[in-house]
Amino acid sequence: MSAAARARGALEVRGLGVSLGARRVLDRVSFGISPGEIVALVGASGSGKSTLLSILTGALHPDVGEIRFGGAPVPVRDRPFAYMPQRDVLLPWRRIVDNAGVGLEVAGVPRGEARERVARLLEPFGLVGTERMYPRQLSGGMRQRVSFLRAVVQDRPVLLLDEPFGALDAITRDELQRWLLGIWRLNEWSILLITHDIREALRLADRVLVLPSAPGPLAGEVLVDRGISRIDGFVTDPRVPALEERLHGLLAAASGRTL
Repeated sequence: MSAAARARGALEVRGLGVSLGARRVLDRVSFGISPGEIVALVGASGSGKSTLLSILTGALHPDVGEIRFGGAPVPVRDRPFAYMPQRDVLLPWRRIVDNAGVGLEVAGVPRGEARERVARLLEPFGLVGTERMYPRQLSGGMRQRVSFLRAVVQDRPVLLLDEPFGALDAITRDELQRWLLGIWRLNEWSILLITHDIREALRLADRVLVLPSAPGPLAGEVLVDRGISRIDGFVTDPRVPALEERLHGLLAAASGRTL
C-alpha cells in the first residue's frame, strides 16, 4: 500500500447503536476499514445497512457509540465520506456537468469552479462528450458513472456505496464492477460497499461483514484471499464456491435459519 493511501487514515466504527421510535435498529456494531481497503457489508432486508450509512453521512445520529477517522472523532461537519446512493437520483433539469458538481455547490463551491473540477475527471470516468447532455439521454450504466463522479469529485478519502449496481442488468453490472476496480486502483480510496449480492461482495471486497437480522454485534466476517482475481478468472476460481458457502452460512445463522 502506498504512503498516499496510508495518509488517508483508518475508519473505526465503535459500538454504534440507534433506535427509530420504539424499534432498536442497530446495537453494538463495531468494525474498521484500513486505508485503501474495500469492505462489503451484507445482511437481510431490515438489518440496518441503510441506517448505518445514514449515521456515517450524518443524516442520523446514533444513541451510543462513536465514529473515528485517522484516530480522531469524525466531526459533525466536513465528514471524510462521499456517498453514492443506490439510484443515481440525477436532477432531470440539470446537464451532466452540473449534476456531477451539485455536491460541490451544496458545499459552497461556486458553479464555475465546480464545473472545472468535474471537467478534470470526465476522461477517466468515460464521460467526455456528455457534459451538455441531460440524464434522460444516457443509459443506466452511464448515469451510474455520473453518480459515482458526483461522489468522487468531492475529494473524500472514504466512499460509501449503497448497492450501486443493484438496478443494472448483468452485463452492465459486470462492466461497471471492472471499471470501478480500475478507478479504485488508481486512487486507493477506502470503500464501504453495501450490497445484497454475495458474489459481488466477494469479487470486489477484501473483507465481507455480516449484519445480524436482529440488532446486535456483527454476525461474522469473511476474509477474501485477494490472490483470487477480481476481474478475469473470478468466476472459475475453485476457491470461490467455498467462500460463497461460508457467507451463505453466516447469513443464514444471522437470520436464525439453517441451510
